[in-house]
Amino acid sequence: MLELNAENNPNCRKEEVMLNQKSVILYERLSRDDGEDSVSNSILNQRQLLEDFAEKNGFKPYRHIQDDGFSGTGWNRPGWQQVMAEIESGNVQTLIVKNLDRMGRDYLRVGLLLEQFEQNKVRFIAVNDGIDTAKPQDDFTPFRAIFAEWYAKDASKKIRAVFKARTEAGYHCTGSIPYGYLHDPENRQNWLVDEEAAQVIRRIFQLVIEGNGVYQIAKILEQDKILIPTAHYEASGIIESVRKKTSNLYHWSGGVVARIIERREYMGIKILRKTYSENYKLKKRRETAKDEQIIFEGAIPQIVDEETWELAQQLRKTVRRPAKNGEPPYRLTGLMFCETCGAKMTHERSMNYKSGKAKNSYICSNYRQRTQACSIHNIHVPSLEKLLLKTIRNISYYARTYEAEFIAKVQEISAVRQESAIKESKKLLSGNKRRFDELDILIKKLYESFANGKIPEKYFEKLLKDYDTEQVSLESKIAELQSDVDEWNTNVERSDKFLELAKKYTEFDELSNKMVNEFVEKIVVHEALKVDGKREQQIDIYLNFIGNFDAPIMDVPLTAREVEDLEKAEQLRLEKIEINKAKQREKNLKYRATMTAEKKAEYAANKKAKYIDKRTSDRPYKPNKRTTNA
Repeated sequence: MLELNAENNPNCRKEEVMLNQKSVILYERLSRDDGEDSVSNSILNQRQLLEDFAEKNGFKPYRHIQDDGFSGTGWNRPGWQQVMAEIESGNVQTLIVKNLDRMGRDYLRVGLLLEQFEQNKVRFIAVNDGIDTAKPQDDFTPFRAIFAEWYAKDASKKIRAVFKARTEAGYHCTGSIPYGYLHDPENRQNWLVDEEAAQVIRRIFQLVIEGNGVYQIAKILEQDKILIPTAHYEASGIIESVRKKTSNLYHWSGGVVARIIERREYMGIKILRKTYSENYKLKKRRETAKDEQIIFEGAIPQIVDEETWELAQQLRKTVRRPAKNGEPPYRLTGLMFCETCGAKMTHERSMNYKSGKAKNSYICSNYRQRTQACSIHNIHVPSLEKLLLKTIRNISYYARTYEAEFIAKVQEISAVRQESAIKESKKLLSGNKRRFDELDILIKKLYESFANGKIPEKYFEKLLKDYDTEQVSLESKIAELQSDVDEWNTNVERSDKFLELAKKYTEFDELSNKMVNEFVEKIVVHEALKVDGKREQQIDIYLNFIGNFDAPIMDVPLTAREVEDLEKAEQLRLEKIEINKAKQREKNLKYRATMTAEKKAEYAANKKAKYIDKRTSDRPYKPNKRTTNA
């Protein structure tokens, strides 16, 4: 960036002397924003013009500082930073540029800089614009700065218009695409699935469904030596190395995993205009609101189906904290709700000091924290899991065996629920819209009263703030209710989705984390009651796609494992009987071996006496069956 002029200055070897003296700086800048003027504004052209001007007017010694490829709307240019550092250090006598816009395209900033130059006693010259601060002030200097900024603003507006037209037509205007996709070599607008990366993405979603958090998933991927996205691209030859040589090729972070899980593109949705720049002067981009993004359904290949993606988002919202003793969080946490107060239920892990055993049950969180008046709603986990397994097996078997009957029943139940829910939603929607309109009228009247001096300013501001807060809240509720109504109106029965799930798990005799997350929507626990001295408790199990479905009790065939377990149990029972018989025979033999002759005679006499007494008793005679049959 710094270059001493050796050709025209015979004393250039005395560099230390030159640097300690106040110098003349020739500053050049070129950017892609210059468009058609890029040839005339080339760095070489600017250097030659400024050198000729310096030589002709005796500005010696001079040195060049330049910024090649930097926009005039940004001020963090390395060359310009060096210029300002020299000026603030008092080392600059004169600063010379070709045009005023080479310094920058922000007229306010340019005006402030000119004042700063004057304070630091720096002479500023813009050759082509005829600006020289050592001469009387040129009245057109501020206008030239404004024209320079207008040029940058106009160029930015044109570029924005081009990008907007291209994105609305479905063109992807950035070079990068999400991990899991590749550009089609024949047409970069077409995306192809990167199968190696797609397998990693599908595995990440399955790990979420199995109950793992993003940091657990990152650790699993690292242990299995799965390349991080940048390392994968490097290994595939898609990009050159951009990482430090010492970095870990397999070190996945929780943030990277979370961003992969949140990407809607994996459902086959092309999303454009995800970010935007508020001002052409600001390089930082902001996230576009979802309703303003440009979306094309099915425009790219699908890696993850919609149900899997939605389930992963739902599971990520559920906070499952591990126990203090290091045990993993329990899989039903986040799915359990109290029927009375509607609060989520808390998993009890503390020790029962009476029995000496650890608790394994759920209780109402409001009851535990005393935040609301509610009862305990205690439910023992082993009993709950047994009921849950039985319910899922029963409904799944019914759906597979009587498919047509199952679909008809789901449609009938759904129609009743839909009618009830949509009536309530429409009622709430109508009331909220009415209140929203009332607030509009109240705000208008409030402004009129304030303008007429009927309301003091402090009361006006307080009321306006209250009305505005209520309107914002209502606006959010209206949008949510409208979405619910639209969803009900366009709802199609999802019994086929449950059938797919039921056919996926045809035989199972225990619950896995993945099954719980795929099948269960929520579990509502009622308070236990005492009926005829026995504890009874109602549990409502809501399954995904079909809700709280009441299927007839089915005689579900046993799985191969259950049959094997029954056979083993029967074999153990028979073996136990044989062992007990053998022990009794051994005991009898030992007893007889220890009997004396007198005891044997006494035993025989007692047995004979019992026989005689039986024959001579007054009890009715019962003929021997064998004698009667004979």
